[in-house]
Amino acid sequence: MTARILVVFGTRPEAIKLFPLIHALKADPRFECVVCVSAQHRQMLDQVLDIAGIVPDHDLDVMQPDQTLDGLTANLLTGLGRVMDAVKPGRVIVQGDTATAMSGALAAYYRKIPVDHVEAGLRSYSIYHPWPEEVNRKIIGAMASLHFAPTTTSEAALLRENVAQTRVHVTGNTVIDALHWVTAEIERNPALAAGLADLEARFAGKRIIGVTSHRRENFGEGMEQIALAIRQIAERPDTAVIFPVHLNPNVRKVMNERLSGLDNVALIEPLDYPHFARLLAISEIMLTDSGGVQEEAPALGKPVLVMRETTERPEGVEAGTAKLVGTDAAHIVTELSTLLDDKTAYEAMARAHNPFGDGQTSRRILELLANEI
Repeated sequence: MTARILVVFGTRPEAIKLFPLIHALKADPRFECVVCVSAQHRQMLDQVLDIAGIVPDHDLDVMQPDQTLDGLTANLLTGLGRVMDAVKPGRVIVQGDTATAMSGALAAYYRKIPVDHVEAGLRSYSIYHPWPEEVNRKIIGAMASLHFAPTTTSEAALLRENVAQTRVHVTGNTVIDALHWVTAEIERNPALAAGLADLEARFAGKRIIGVTSHRRENFGEGMEQIALAIRQIAERPDTAVIFPVHLNPNVRKVMNERLSGLDNVALIEPLDYPHFARLLAISEIMLTDSGGVQEEAPALGKPVLVMRETTERPEGVEAGTAKLVGTDAAHIVTELSTLLDDKTAYEAMARAHNPFGDGQTSRRILELLANEI
């Protein structure tokens, strides 16, 4: 008898971190894998589904312009509930900290369906940083049956919250599985990531800084400060900035107004996954407020400056692969300049051990799920 597993996700980061596990589930005769997407991010989600070869069995298509968090959550909860009533899964898998993940876990809990949490136990201990992700994670953690913790730090956080030790498993992070997979795909077919060739030629001889920024808590003054920092660092003749600008208008408006027309700054459309992996490869430093980049960039030996006051991934900071720099423009520029001008400081971060995994996380999760059949 096969176990029916419903995998629920809705954003680009979730898709990246779940497609290796979906591949593994679909290849294993012990499981029937049903995929439901909310399309909380439509275009960016579809890019990942495309490259990973995943066709959802259910698509809620909930994305609406400027929707409120409570309106989004209500639509997700009822929509995912209908899917679960139709599919009748034996288990539900969610990943990370999105509204989709939290709503999927709650809908499953209401039906007494076991929920398994990929990337469990991340904590910043500040309910507004990141917002609303920190609370979403804690809500999922209160209901999860199996907690797949990426590191011993996240395991310890769960144990402090009195989660039973038998339900917490340190597996590594599936994002490293995904990065290994897409890197191998690009090696087989370089055309998958050839779209940055013009920028690579334009910035030949310059030291490329890759930038991503989209966190809600940075909207407003934080985004203004980030733009100012990029503008100042781009004044250096030896640097260039490549910035795939998030589709959210709170990001786009500021960056377009402050950075358009600068010779050393390329504001580009969001990248599909192979091209993002290529950006990581060609960048000397990553400047980000994203969670996933803190895990991915160190796998390629790239230092990460995190434009946040706190991180739910302290392992990177402790290991030396990442550094918290906040959103003050002067501080960001100082830290960037240190890495650009001090080879010893750069090498210390670039060569630090990546604590987030070895590319075998999906295999470990698969066996842990099999034990529950």
